[in-house]
Amino acid sequence: MPHLFATALAGAALALPPAVPALADTPRAELRLTLTYPSADRSPHISGTRTVVLRCGPDGGTHPEAARACAWLLRTGGRFEAGDHEAFCTLEYAPVVAEATGHWHGKPVRFHRRYGNTCALRSRTGPVFAF
Repeated sequence: MPHLFATALAGAALALPPAVPALADTPRAELRLTLTYPSADRSPHISGTRTVVLRCGPDGGTHPEAARACAWLLRTGGRFEAGDHEAFCTLEYAPVVAEATGHWHGKPVRFHRRYGNTCALRSRTGPVFAF
């Protein structure tokens, strides 16, 4: 009889849904990334604002290079600026503003920087703002 009770109890426990969602279903990072070109009215080939969503762990969202961007952030410990500050970029002034909001491994993220041009942005932020 005790054997039957233990079997019934184990079966009931397995039939219950988990109390919390699986951690694998929750992204380690979810970021809303925005690029704004303040002088877009003078450069018609560049739109004024672009926004994508980047999810990491699993990688996805609307970012066209999600896997590369997530790998960059993982390698830099979640820092957006970790690139080559000495890169050779033209002195053309075509400002771009990069913004990120969301969370990275459970911590809130708020990033806002203005760069002189897209080359300066990409040399410092790698593939994160490459969209």
